[in-house]
Amino acid sequence: MSDSARPLEVVANESVHGHDIMQMMVESGKRYTKESLRAEIVEKFGEQTRYHTCSKQDMTADELIAFLDTKGKFNETSEGFTTAPENICEH
Repeated sequence: MSDSARPLEVVANESVHGHDIMQMMVESGKRYTKESLRAEIVEKFGEQTRYHTCSKQDMTADELIAFLDTKGKFNETSEGFTTAPENICEH
């Protein structure tokens, strides 16, 4: 199964790509705070799950959120932040 067809539900302790988190955000249509995004990530993927991106490995949910923020992947609004499909790289 290709990564794009793989369901977002994963087993705890598996490394999840940051693209999956950003896709979850897009699909939800919600505005997030760092705290609310962390809570949703942990609820969906588990407390012990690690995260990676194209350039960084073995991150906690908090580290992933900070990383995505520094990479400009979040769109700030007056009510929190979102992301957009064009913020998700295609590789």
